Amino acid sequence: MNEETLLVVDDNQALREGLIEMLTYEGFTVLTAANGQEALRRMEKAIPDLILSDITMPVMDGYAFFSAVRSRSDWVTIPFIFLTARSDREDVLTGKNLGAEDYLVKPLSREELVTAIRSRLTRSHQVQVAQVQQAYLASLTALANAIDLRDRYARGHIERVTAYALALAPALEWPAWRLDHLRFGAILHDIGKIHITETTLFKPGNLNEEEMTEIKRHPVTGSEMIRDIPYLAPVVPIVRHHHERWDGGGYPDGLAGDEIPLGARIIALTDAFDSMTSERSYSPARSLPDAYNEVLCCAGKQFDPAVVAAFEIAWSESQIQPIATRWREE
Repeated sequence: MNEETLLVVDDNQALREGLIEMLTYEGFTVLTAANGQEALRRMEKAIPDLILSDITMPVMDGYAFFSAVRSRSDWVTIPFIFLTARSDREDVLTGKNLGAEDYLVKPLSREELVTAIRSRLTRSHQVQVAQVQQAYLASLTALANAIDLRDRYARGHIERVTAYALALAPALEWPAWRLDHLRFGAILHDIGKIHITETTLFKPGNLNEEEMTEIKRHPVTGSEMIRDIPYLAPVVPIVRHHHERWDGGGYPDGLAGDEIPLGARIIALTDAFDSMTSERSYSPARSLPDAYNEVLCCAGKQFDPAVVAAFEIAWSESQIQPIATRWREE
């Protein structure tokens, strides 16, 4: 059964009652109003998931009602379908030009009406999910950038690691539908560092055992920070394992080879390359060719050979160098 609430606005009582019976049978909750003004009063108490409205009505017609709905920021995304006997081409164009999601002409079958309603509700839900995902991305990017703001040496690190990772994805045949997982993994890979003390994070010399333990805890901390966000479930392994090594000598779990998720293997390389080519409190920046050669030397040891091969391809196609030089110039 559906849980969506529909608002049917029509001055024909018999039609309203017929639509109530039909749509209730289909599992919808149905509210009704005899004109636009009455509908607006109903909406102050209960916001519907979709509006089905006639055009020709007393007091306030469908066009005026539509304009009133769209003038409210909290109602502007509600799908709006005109259901009317006015089938002239001008009327159809007017309805569509106003921005209504659909314009249905009476009479039409139950199947046509229900299909149109469900189609518009599905699209509305997809838009809402996309908006929520964008909100997650914006919020988490801001949180991740808070780490950059703590460290003047790390400026642009998140953006560069993300760009490098996406540049390697095609050569590794990373599915297009999973690019967001890789992007979010790159953005959030160091989010656990927010809990590392500044004295440890920015220490210019060698770290003692306690400080190293604190540093090595950040992948686990970061993965725990996002584990309860359903949309980020595929990202958790990337964040947790981006410091594992191909030869098994990494942390936190000592995974080796293909045990390490591919996304984590990609971020491991791109994170290391960016660290090598960036000025740090504990080491000067290496030249791009020097860092590139170091990556090649670490194939089969620190890095997955297949990821290194993808890095070579991206380098040969001049996809890597502009990312690094652009950020150095800014």
